[in-house]
Amino acid sequence: MRELRIRVLAGVFVVAGVLSWAGARLWNSIGTLPSVPLAAPIVLALIAVVLLSTAFSLRARLKAQRERRPEAKGVDPLMAARAVVFGQASALVAALVAGMYGGTGVFLLELLDFPARRDQAVYAAFSVLAGIAVIAAALYLERVCKLPEDDDENHPGAEPVA
Repeated sequence: MRELRIRVLAGVFVVAGVLSWAGARLWNSIGTLPSVPLAAPIVLALIAVVLLSTAFSLRARLKAQRERRPEAKGVDPLMAARAVVFGQASALVAALVAGMYGGTGVFLLELLDFPARRDQAVYAAFSVLAGIAVIAAALYLERVCKLPEDDDENHPGAEPVA
């Protein structure tokens, strides 16, 4: 399994942001731009909390397993791989959604005179921040689930649990 690259996430974020900004300008010139939902940053923040709690749980279990504690619960490699895949998928979607709300938020900066649009710009900004939190939590989860490097073989980097 390959590591998630920050360049890929940044590229998805930028492309989604530019397309969203252009789409928001076009949509607003044709009609009324749909509102940014209040639930967007809340849902993204909940996903970040789930990813972070999974990472903390796996980290504690792996630490107990390494220290050979008698009460230590082992970590099933398949479960760790599923957690990493969930984190990677969440990070990619969060980059896309954060870019989308970021582009919309940049467009809404032109309309801050209207209270409703100002609130939507704030929701968009919080959505971007929550998306960044999802990405950070996913990268941390991926780091927690990495296999330790072998001393016998020279690998360019350790790969996540697969």
